[in-house]
Amino acid sequence: MIAAESIELLRSRRVRLSPGLTAQELSAVEARFGFDFSPDHRDFLSLAVPQGEGWIDWRGNAGTIEDALSWPAEGVMFDVEENAFWPPSWGDAPHSRPERLRRAREQIAKWPTLVPLYGHRYMPASPASAGSPVFSVWQTDVIVYGRDLLDYVQHEFGRGKAAHSLAGMDPRCCTPWSLLAFGLEDEI
Repeated sequence: MIAAESIELLRSRRVRLSPGLTAQELSAVEARFGFDFSPDHRDFLSLAVPQGEGWIDWRGNAGTIEDALSWPAEGVMFDVEENAFWPPSWGDAPHSRPERLRRAREQIAKWPTLVPLYGHRYMPASPASAGSPVFSVWQTDVIVYGRDLLDYVQHEFGRGKAAHSLAGMDPRCCTPWSLLAFGLEDEI
């Protein structure tokens, strides 16, 4: 339902849509890039693949997909290196730059994969459940850009850029990304 309504809204906004990915294509993408799509993202891409600037062409260039997949972690690394980002759960930050970067990469590798949706908007990979949020990710500046896929599409492509309400949303729905979105860096 979420996926079908999202595709229909995009169609009504004249977003170019190519045929959806087959089950075999979805499995091949997941195997090649080492993640599983969340249920909503999988359903969405099985119905249609949006095309054009900002959209990921899952049938396209592997390097472009890899770059988009690495964007969130690389952004966090940038903030570790340039902006002193260091959550308390990582322990004391090493004084040596190479050791600090090594330990940060080690920690970030444990974080759930975020899968590109559009531009720097991401959905968590499975085991995220249906109804997972869409995040806007720019380094450690993470914003919930939609409570779920449909809410995201409505805000980004539909009725305008209204404020997103986080009321009733669990700040631990996709830790640590959701903790960043809620401004709870000290809880990571």
